[in-house]
Amino acid sequence: MEASDARNKLHSRLRLWEFPDQYIIEPADGSGAPCLDISRVDASMKLIDQVAESNSLRVPKIRSIFGVVGMLKLLAGSYLVVVTESERVGSFLGHPIFKITSLKVLPCDHSLKNSPEEQKKMETEFSKLLNVAEKTTGLYFSYEVNLTLSSQRLHDMGDESKSLPLWRQAEPRFLWNNYMLEVLIDNKLDQFLLPVIQGNILCCLFETAIGKDIVDITLIARRCTRRNGTRMWRRGADPDGYVANFVETEQIVQMNGYSSSFVQVRGSMPFMWEQVVDLTYKPKFEIVQPEEAKRTAERHFLDLRKKYGSVLAVDLVNKHGGEGRLSEKFASVMQEITGDDIRYIHFDFHQICGHIHFERLSILYEQIESFLEKNGYFLMNDKGEKMKEQLGVVRTNCIDCLDRTNVTQSMIGRKMLELQLKRIGVFGAEETISSHPNFDERYKILWANHGDDISIQYSGTPALKGDFVRYGHRTAQGVLKDGWSSLVRYYLNNFADGTKQDAIDLLQGHYIVAVSRDMAPVPQKGGLEAIANFPVALLVVLISFWFATMSLKQAGSDYKHKHLLFSILWAGISVGVAALVRANGRIFCNRPRLHKPRS
Repeated sequence: MEASDARNKLHSRLRLWEFPDQYIIEPADGSGAPCLDISRVDASMKLIDQVAESNSLRVPKIRSIFGVVGMLKLLAGSYLVVVTESERVGSFLGHPIFKITSLKVLPCDHSLKNSPEEQKKMETEFSKLLNVAEKTTGLYFSYEVNLTLSSQRLHDMGDESKSLPLWRQAEPRFLWNNYMLEVLIDNKLDQFLLPVIQGNILCCLFETAIGKDIVDITLIARRCTRRNGTRMWRRGADPDGYVANFVETEQIVQMNGYSSSFVQVRGSMPFMWEQVVDLTYKPKFEIVQPEEAKRTAERHFLDLRKKYGSVLAVDLVNKHGGEGRLSEKFASVMQEITGDDIRYIHFDFHQICGHIHFERLSILYEQIESFLEKNGYFLMNDKGEKMKEQLGVVRTNCIDCLDRTNVTQSMIGRKMLELQLKRIGVFGAEETISSHPNFDERYKILWANHGDDISIQYSGTPALKGDFVRYGHRTAQGVLKDGWSSLVRYYLNNFADGTKQDAIDLLQGHYIVAVSRDMAPVPQKGGLEAIANFPVALLVVLISFWFATMSLKQAGSDYKHKHLLFSILWAGISVGVAALVRANGRIFCNRPRLHKPRS
């Protein structure tokens, strides 16, 4: 696979000079290319031939950086975002891939000096969100190859498209810094424009010997930015059909010169629904504008068909309770839009598999096997010629599109990998991954890590049910870990994710900060509001968790006690919630306010 033309090649080594009145980004790759000069007064940009001379009044701070992520403008100041630390994690189609381990937001805020006092206060409030943004996880980039496209789509690109700068090749919905790059694009700074994706790339982590063959497997997750966010704060779809937690997962197999990939996707149920955070453990599901559900779903599946071909929607949601209402709505909508290219299957994961019998997913596989075999996977030989292409995609969802979804996707990925290895000639007709214990163990770990990374980005914790993906069966430790992760998710939903959601919206242009008629700063909490009895609630929850732990130890491996465990666990949470309700009856909430949604 060819990379970008040399004249559009990104600078892979950069040096940042921080002067009192300017930032200068100098290419340090020996190319002799111009430097990028950014004013710290008004954030204006220009290319210069060399770094300005320093003197006793202009002593620069010098550091190495690994890329320019983009520029953000708030009320008065602008902020430059750069990569200060990265590590190589493997390769994609022969090109190095790097993970961002540290971001730095650099203010160009001298213009604040002449701003009104109220505006300065608001700027401070919004700039605090950038501190949250610096901690964004799961960011990856390459200087040489487009990470936003699957192997098949890269192969199908024409030579003219491959010669464009990487940012122009990129699929906008998977380009995490799409909005932040706009200023640099306007200034025609192609060699400084670093495309970044969010998700995970687990590649070259192992090479497993099967007889005399070496199989190299890579998993790439690409998170969509259209309705990006955190669990509870981003649910369902928007009117255009973009859904929350939409992730494209590509499984790539490379062996003996052959390269094969299989793509599947996950995403929230594609109509408008929400859960309003209200301190209950599981807020009620609310369907918004139900009369628009069909139109929203149609837009979503039309987009999927354009990008992937045929679509099989697999719904893993419960048939009863609050989840049942959503599943019923999804099923009724799908009845109206299914056809030759769109199919829908409901599989009540909890009813059929319970909490431990995940091997019963074989029932689901029997229902979707014909679709998988018909639509296949992408296969390329050692000459770079396409031998086979993937014609359709499986779209899987549960409520969060994390836990049940990851278990199911790992099962589908395993089955497809076996088909791929048989096609290449590595496996015999009856051979499976389970026939090779070392390969089996490492493959499970790869998918478990994959699920954990996606879950952490959306919910703040590793995936639940991850022990099954990792070990092939449920464990007592896994059940206990799931209980703790559920507690952490509850805390994050109510006390952290609102702020994190605002930071995401700022970074990706879903909200553009502007001087507005509602410029009042977020009121500071005082007295009882500032305390909110949270330490008391936390103590109660921890005590309840301790009792739950003791209960589990006494239960041992007898899973009939799991109901007792979670009863004690959530009873403690209920008491904690009571302690968090303020005297005046209002709910404590930490989310700042944003202004002016982006059109």
